[in-house]
Amino acid sequence: MFTIFGFYKFQKFRYLKKYKKILNDLLDKNNIRGTIIISKEGLNGSLSGKNIDLNNLIKKIKILLNIKKFDSTNKSRSKFQPFYKPKIKIKNEVVPMNLSIKKRIKKSDSHVDPKRWNKLIKNKETFLIDARKPFEHKVGTFRRSLNPEVKNFRDFPKYLTKLKKNQPIAMFCTGGIRCEKASVYLEKRGFKNIYQLKGGILNYLQKINRKKSLWKGECFVFDNRVSLKHGLVQGTYSVCSGCREAISIKDKRSKLYEEGVSCPNCYYKLSKDQKSRFRMRQSQIYKAKQSGKKHIFQKEFK
Repeated sequence: MFTIFGFYKFQKFRYLKKYKKILNDLLDKNNIRGTIIISKEGLNGSLSGKNIDLNNLIKKIKILLNIKKFDSTNKSRSKFQPFYKPKIKIKNEVVPMNLSIKKRIKKSDSHVDPKRWNKLIKNKETFLIDARKPFEHKVGTFRRSLNPEVKNFRDFPKYLTKLKKNQPIAMFCTGGIRCEKASVYLEKRGFKNIYQLKGGILNYLQKINRKKSLWKGECFVFDNRVSLKHGLVQGTYSVCSGCREAISIKDKRSKLYEEGVSCPNCYYKLSKDQKSRFRMRQSQIYKAKQSGKKHIFQKEFK
């Protein structure tokens, strides 16, 4: 069994190249996979490994970067290793929005826990925003939520400028970090009633009973589990090898679905050459499975 640990921290960092090398070595020595994004404004990560190894690594990261407490964390479990390899990335921002977080003014009630969240979003006056990308929203979301439908988070501020400053605004995303940056943007522009789901969707699905839940569908995650359901158990979605979008069981029943090649989302978008190459790739995967070997494109789970 593997533990997956997600976290983020907004804090000033220097010597990024130095930290990248040290973090890379730490992940390698502790047999941990996943990704850490580090920038001058903070870091964001999602890592997986055996529980004891992961706990040791997190302690070392906190000491190394002088972090007392992460801004937000989430934990879940998986029967298989959901990441291919360890990666440390240096970026200008942990969430690309052309906005640097220097000093955040936080209201004590701006981060809403899952139980209070239900009451907040039931209020018809509340403008509910799904701050994720369209393909994530399609897999699952809260009832009554609106998605800006921006492919790049840098374009998100253009959508926010259309909102009314006196209206209660509630935002949510997978783990909370995208809403954190969006909240800073709105605060700087004079918005007062800004709320975000504490710990994001993952925290909500872990703490709210399905019968009391206002969530519909599953939650897309950026690892080989693809989606999670209530209790953070693995969902039913998989990923199309043709377009890399999440596909449901219903999508797989379509005549346009071909394993390793296409799905209803991309069948008419792919060229004949692309489909031919994907079929060759899938054929290599089949042959590798038959001989008991692993192929470079083969998933680590069934």
